Amino acid sequence: MTATDTSAGSVRSADGTTIAFERTGAGPALILVDAAGHYRDFSSFGTLTGLLAPDFTVFTYDRRGRGRSTDTPPYAIEREVDDLAALIAEAGGSAFLYGISSGALLALQAAASGLAIPKLALFEPPIGSDEDASADADFTRELADLVAAGRRDDAVERFHLGIGVPPEVIAQMAPQTRSALEAVAHTLVYDCVISDATSLELVRSVTAPTLVIDSEGSTGDLTGWAAAIIEALPNGTHRSLTGEWHGVPDEDLAPVLTEFFRS
Repeated sequence: MTATDTSAGSVRSADGTTIAFERTGAGPALILVDAAGHYRDFSSFGTLTGLLAPDFTVFTYDRRGRGRSTDTPPYAIEREVDDLAALIAEAGGSAFLYGISSGALLALQAAASGLAIPKLALFEPPIGSDEDASADADFTRELADLVAAGRRDDAVERFHLGIGVPPEVIAQMAPQTRSALEAVAHTLVYDCVISDATSLELVRSVTAPTLVIDSEGSTGDLTGWAAAIIEALPNGTHRSLTGEWHGVPDEDLAPVLTEFFRS
């Protein structure tokens, strides 16, 4: 396969869930783990896949319950780790991971579980603290109740306000963006469950070389969470890149990821 070749497929996770993916490029396997509410047709990664494809075989996939992947309730973090295990097996038995936001927390969960992940990179993982645990659990229950009541639009709004998205960013959200998020509103609860369960104790168990990236345009909570994870990681490094709130340009991010994973 060349850097311009793309193929689509699916793998079957341990519980029978079908996980849809695309494979692009040539080189060592690199799996991109998307953020809350995102999937291949509504991706956080933009042009990143194409920028990485000359150096890696890049896998993008729809996390369970999103896009073309199926879902098998009840939800459990271990099942999402199984999804990654199936993708890693498809990739040849070992793969780098790059996760953004709550996708970065899932990457940490996968690495802590012992999957064959030689290196991982994380963009602004939203880890909480012991002091926040009770409020975080209440927030997760509130979102679950909104989704159960069919109030998906309210769940999307509450989620984004709760994670600190500036109100002006929410106000500027395009109708098609809101519609895409409402379609997978139930999976926002999944990402909250991951966040609630990812502790600094778990982070300390991740021994693989790990790069933590944050944006110079982000608010203090996001950069503070990144700093806490860097401090906890046994083998962590840190890069701050010029960017906006909770994001950096793909053309600036790609060479940093390439250098880290190829070194």
